[in-house]
Amino acid sequence: MVAKITIGSSFFGAIKYNADKVNEGKGQLLDTNRVFNNGTGRVDIAQVLQDFERWMPKQTRTEKPVLHVSLNPHPDDKLTDGDLMAIAHEYMERMGYGDQPYIIVKHEDIDRHHIHIVSVRVNEQGRCIDKSFNFPRSKRITRDIEKEYGLHPADKKQEKQTVNSLHLVNPKECDIKKQVGNTVKAVFSSYQFQTIGELRALLSLYNITVDEVRGNVRGEDYNGLVYSVIDANGEKVGNPFKSSLFGKSVGYEALQKKVAAYKQRIKDKNLTEPTKKSLEYALKRTYDKDEFVRLLKEKGIDCVFRYTDESRLYGATFIDHRTHCVLNGSRMGKAFSANALEQHFNTPKEKQIPYQEETQSEEKRYHDSDTSTNERQQTSTKKTDSGIDYRYSASGTATFLDALDVLNSDNPAVDPEEEAFRRKMQRKKKKRHGPRL
Repeated sequence: MVAKITIGSSFFGAIKYNADKVNEGKGQLLDTNRVFNNGTGRVDIAQVLQDFERWMPKQTRTEKPVLHVSLNPHPDDKLTDGDLMAIAHEYMERMGYGDQPYIIVKHEDIDRHHIHIVSVRVNEQGRCIDKSFNFPRSKRITRDIEKEYGLHPADKKQEKQTVNSLHLVNPKECDIKKQVGNTVKAVFSSYQFQTIGELRALLSLYNITVDEVRGNVRGEDYNGLVYSVIDANGEKVGNPFKSSLFGKSVGYEALQKKVAAYKQRIKDKNLTEPTKKSLEYALKRTYDKDEFVRLLKEKGIDCVFRYTDESRLYGATFIDHRTHCVLNGSRMGKAFSANALEQHFNTPKEKQIPYQEETQSEEKRYHDSDTSTNERQQTSTKKTDSGIDYRYSASGTATFLDALDVLNSDNPAVDPEEEAFRRKMQRKKKKRHGPRL
């Protein structure tokens, strides 16, 4: 969570900025503290301004009495309005503004919902609220809040990436160079890839491709990157752009450094597992390629397939927007390579193994033992319809809850009688409560 603190002199400007968001339907008034709230959900600028000015003493030496804070959770964090309100109150209390008047407004005009807080920096005695080490203290508080609520850690660099959100490059719009530059920089900053091919697959989602160029100038070899806009068929449109036009951060040397670092990070943090589990699930559920792509897209994973002139699949890359990892299929195992997928999608009808109920029964093991049989069946059906269920720990690590068998021809099918016997024994064990007399 990133906190941006602005100190100003105009109450009217800060109040009006947030009031306009609410009154135009682009935000919500979540709560107020020591400020009148008429309960309509709208902000009465004159009333709030009057309450703030009433708090201000007639004599004060503080030239900038306005505190304006923007609290920005990570875009992957799912917070209710109640959570945001509680976080805002806790932040203000720990910053020393718990007894001050302030308003809390949620901004909804962009996909990344966040909150703004406007308050008074002067107490009733005319003294400025403790301003020493405001920014380091604010950072410590937001880190504590992240841990308390199990949020993704964030910093200003990540916040900058979020603001500069990724969009499809549109050749029909003006300033193509700026569109390409912004998108390439955001991709380099936000995603992890291990080859230029994986980078190329990721950029293709935004109508861009990248090529490596080599040459020799005055007897010295050089390597570089060139970015081009592509159309829906993958054909290049217009003139290419040298990476130097966008800065060293997206050049050849930067790519080599990032690739080396990302390889180690993906390995150390085992970031391929969530993607692998999603692929396993989708493969067990369908043999249809379009349905496979749809199931993964529902889970936040995009597929980029490459084909020969004969329309044979020869490459598969998966972009997992949950972990921000770009992964070549074969890197995760033979079961996810292009050849294996090609065979899977072309499996004859008579050889296809139907999606079986045993998967649902496996899911039931993870439900609370006190849940009724009927409730467990409803929950199981719900999970089956919606796909994989992931839970995230405070560190953001995903835990796979479907307990699906790994896609491996060596794994024998579950014997129904043996499975029934195992469930019967489990029920007997659950019935024991406390020591026997």
